Amino acid sequence: MEGVVRRRPPEEGESYFMSMTDMMVGLLLIFIILLVYFALNLQTETEKLTGADNARAQMLEDLQQSLKDRGLQVQIDTTTGVLRLPDDVLFDKGRWELSGPGRTAVGKVAAALVEELPCYTTSPLCPDGQRKEHLIDAMFVEGHTDTDAMAGGMNNYELSVRRAETTFSMLQRLQPRLASFRNGTAGRSGSAPILSLSGYGPDRPVDARATEAAKRKNRRIDLRFLMQTPDAGLDADILRKDGR
Repeated sequence: MEGVVRRRPPEEGESYFMSMTDMMVGLLLIFIILLVYFALNLQTETEKLTGADNARAQMLEDLQQSLKDRGLQVQIDTTTGVLRLPDDVLFDKGRWELSGPGRTAVGKVAAALVEELPCYTTSPLCPDGQRKEHLIDAMFVEGHTDTDAMAGGMNNYELSVRRAETTFSMLQRLQPRLASFRNGTAGRSGSAPILSLSGYGPDRPVDARATEAAKRKNRRIDLRFLMQTPDAGLDADILRKDGR
C-alpha cells in the first residue's frame, strides 16, 4: 500500500551494544559516587586529625605561657606534642631524687596542668559547656638521660625510669586532682587516667653530639601529649551533655 513506511527492527548486535553501553555508564556512575564518598570521608578524617593537632598546639602554648607566668621557662614542640623540662632544673647529676628547686618546678608544672587541662579531659573540674572537642588520650612523663656511664650499679635506663617515676608521683602528690583527669568517662570501656610514665635512657637524644652542651639537652623530663579524635561514642556523649 502506498504511503506506508515500514521500520526495520534493530539488529541483534546493535541492541547488545546499546545494553553494554548502558551498563558501562551505570558502573561508571557507581564508581564516581563511591569515589566521592571515600573522598569526603578522607577529608573528614583529615580535618579531625588536623583539629586534634591544632588543639594540642594551642594547649601546649597555653601551658608554656602559664608556666612562664609562674617564673618557669620550658620548651615546647607542637609537632611532637612535647613540653620539655631540662634535667638540671629538676635533678642533680646522676640522682633521681628531686632537688629543692626541682620540687618547686614540679609544683609549678602541676599547678599549670590543673589550670589548663581539665576541659581536655573528662575531669569534673571543667565548667559546663566548655569541654573541648579534642580530648587528651594520654600524657606520658618520660625520663631521658645522656650516654655517660652511671656509677653505683644503676644504668641510664633505670635512672630514666626512676626520674620519670619521681616526677610522676610528685605531680600527683602536689596536685591530687590530676588523678581525676581521664580520657573517658569513668566506668566506660577504655577509660583510663591520662597520666602515665616511661623511661628511655639515652635512646632518644635531642642532640646526638658528644659535647657537654648536647648531653645537658638530652638529660630531661618530657611531658608528651597524645590526643584522641572525636567519634560517635564518648566524645559525642560529652558534647551532648554540655549542650552542644
